[in-house]
Amino acid sequence: MKGKRKDVYLVCGGNYHDFDFARLELLKLLAEHDVIRVKVANDYRDIDGMCSSDLLVTYTCDEVPDKEGQVALQNFVEEGGKWFGLHATNSVFTWVSHDPPLLRAPRDEVTFMETLGSQFLAHPPVESYKVEISDPDHDLVAGIAPFDTVDELYLSEYHGKHHCLLHTHFNGHVDAFEDGDWTNDDAHPVFYLKSLGQGEVLYLTLGHCRSTFDMQPLIEEYPEIERCSWELPQYYELLRRGIKWGIS
Repeated sequence: MKGKRKDVYLVCGGNYHDFDFARLELLKLLAEHDVIRVKVANDYRDIDGMCSSDLLVTYTCDEVPDKEGQVALQNFVEEGGKWFGLHATNSVFTWVSHDPPLLRAPRDEVTFMETLGSQFLAHPPVESYKVEISDPDHDLVAGIAPFDTVDELYLSEYHGKHHCLLHTHFNGHVDAFEDGDWTNDDAHPVFYLKSLGQGEVLYLTLGHCRSTFDMQPLIEEYPEIERCSWELPQYYELLRRGIKWGIS
């Protein structure tokens, strides 16, 4: 692709995930566009740099800006910015207990979650589920058939209107999370667009990954290497389309 330079800021860091793996994979995808120049951070401290970019891409967990930074990100989108949020970006939680495991997702980061359009509350254990196409005519998913993945199935609450592109189904109880009762729900967005002012947020919940040392200090060595949707060509296609959306 040739044309005007596009500045992308990639934020990739936090807890309980293999951010080294995700960061490298995302950088390789961004490098497919010769108009893109990338800055990289582990957290949101350089909020001014992020808000001066053309596209913000985030793959984080337990990372949010301070209150001032959250307002800045909201203004960034409202004024025409694009934000491609991945997997656990909307996830902030605390441990209520470790044995048995019980987690709580506090509703403290209101501006951040309202800008993203969702807040993670729970997920069942990593397992197989079907991803279905909500709007097959939309460019971001056109031509992609329903597919099965093995991943964390995100159960979230939503803020404002969103345009669902992919969804899945879950109805049941999740014991490891305080917000564990999902018996009155069924369809859950996997990929959505949210308009905010002059800008947009694109959010994709797929893409959990974890390696040997990513659960320290809770677990010294995690017994499995988890790559989940990163093993699927469909996931890479969604990432490529999201990046193209972000620089268009």
